[in-house]
Amino acid sequence: MLCQLTNPSEGADQEVRLDLETNGGLFLPEGFEAEALVNRLDGQARHIAVDNNGDVYVKLREAYEENGNAVLRDTDGDGQIDEVRYFGKYPMYGRYGTAMRIHDGYLYFSSQKTVYRQKLSPSEIVPKSDLEEIVIDPNEPPEREHVGKPIAFDNEGHIFVPFGAPSNACQNPKRTPGQPGVDPCHQLDTYGGVWRFDADTPNQSQEDGVLFATGIRSLVGMDWNSADGNLYTVMHGRDDLLRMFSNHFDGWESALLPAEEFLRVTEGADFGWPYCYYDQLQGMKLLAPEYGGDGQIVGRCSDYNLPIRGFPGHWAPNDLVFYRGNQFPERYQNGAFIAFHGSTNRAPYPQSGYIVGFIPFADGQPSGPTEIFADGFARVDPILEAGDAVFRPMGIAIGPDGSLYVSETEHGAIWRIQFKGDKASFGDPQLAAMEARKELSHVRTPDPVGDNLQPTGLTGGALTYESYCSTCHQSNGEGDGARFPPVAKTDWVTGDKTRLIGLTLDGMEGGALVNGETYNNVMPQHSFLTDQEIAEVLTYIRGSFGNSASAVTEEEVRRRRNFYE
Repeated sequence: MLCQLTNPSEGADQEVRLDLETNGGLFLPEGFEAEALVNRLDGQARHIAVDNNGDVYVKLREAYEENGNAVLRDTDGDGQIDEVRYFGKYPMYGRYGTAMRIHDGYLYFSSQKTVYRQKLSPSEIVPKSDLEEIVIDPNEPPEREHVGKPIAFDNEGHIFVPFGAPSNACQNPKRTPGQPGVDPCHQLDTYGGVWRFDADTPNQSQEDGVLFATGIRSLVGMDWNSADGNLYTVMHGRDDLLRMFSNHFDGWESALLPAEEFLRVTEGADFGWPYCYYDQLQGMKLLAPEYGGDGQIVGRCSDYNLPIRGFPGHWAPNDLVFYRGNQFPERYQNGAFIAFHGSTNRAPYPQSGYIVGFIPFADGQPSGPTEIFADGFARVDPILEAGDAVFRPMGIAIGPDGSLYVSETEHGAIWRIQFKGDKASFGDPQLAAMEARKELSHVRTPDPVGDNLQPTGLTGGALTYESYCSTCHQSNGEGDGARFPPVAKTDWVTGDKTRLIGLTLDGMEGGALVNGETYNNVMPQHSFLTDQEIAEVLTYIRGSFGNSASAVTEEEVRRRRNFYE
């Protein structure tokens, strides 16, 4: 089953064979061992679930032969996956459908628009039952920001589904430097929160649910903690502090802030989006700059619920699971495992995250600092561009024997992590090596000067690109492979100049096909740049990153801008 991958950190000809590496290439606390169940999966992987018989169900990142799901089985009990089947033909719309959970004998999963389920049968590796639509997003088309639909179940027959905010901070137009936010933000009427539905009723629309909590920008990971009977989520914080409010924030602050938030979500809670964000460095909820904030003002944000923990900015916590197994040492019982997919927009500082973290809990509260439980996914340090990371953790699941399963998005690799040590003697000494890894650049707080990767002496279009474009499209022009498209070797850049100028001035939202891949993220308008700056940066990208196209003149930008004004 295991195939060969190329490791860019060791040269294009170096092969990565997870089955030949200790712990499948991962770093773990002493006493834990990992093995790669699969090295590559057609369609890649997002969230996963493990059935009582050990079958691993996978929500695919991209459809494979029109199928959105896969299932992996060890047929002979030797611990190795020897059968992979693909199933589930439903509209996926894009790469951000997520969720794969098993609940009450059903397999639940989601696209960007719909939460589905199928009845599982012990005799069937692929469910043959009808595909039911449980919750349907009424918005057409589902091409907007923050469309992920993770799910969680309480103990009373409910399913929780988020409807992510369709903007960064409720601006109109979106992501515009200096533009104030709409106040009140009416997007909160139908977005930016978690709704509760009946877990067994098909064809529910948003209006059939109950708004459970609001002020939540974007969720990709959720879980119900049966130990204290509460819903928990991990929220992605807003972006673009430097690009949009350089009068208040510098590049270092924009790389580290705002926090990714770990939330205990109780009914009626309001976490303050878009008016507020959490600053984990100050330990405070602060007023967003779109609403008059400057990085210090609290204002109305004292009225909103606080997270139980703030993680470094842009780490992308994409799954959350409370440990309920019996295999691991006692310190892990009822604690939270979180998969950090890793940053894409920390330039000019190294990209960060790309780990599985753990937070111990006691009496319903975090009882210790965040630990690195699994590292080594990225294979490189420092991580200069998001595309340099070989693997990026995404999904977590607990197996019937208490093993922890981890999926990743870039190739579809899946690991099983087991504890083979002495549970009675497990303690801080067994965590020492993982604590030392916190000093690596993809985990530590970057030094404002020493870790700044921006080349010195940049001028003209190169400087404008690094200041306003590289956080998304990356310094090498290759994009991040998921949210942000490349500017390298694409007709969007080297083709029609008028279209390219218009895209820069006006921005774009919705599906764009770039080099055979569809990207649904927002391209913010950059009309705040002068005609000269736009001409320089477009000339730069048309002649860089392997591109070879004619220059864009200041007059061409002026004509295009004036035509629509």
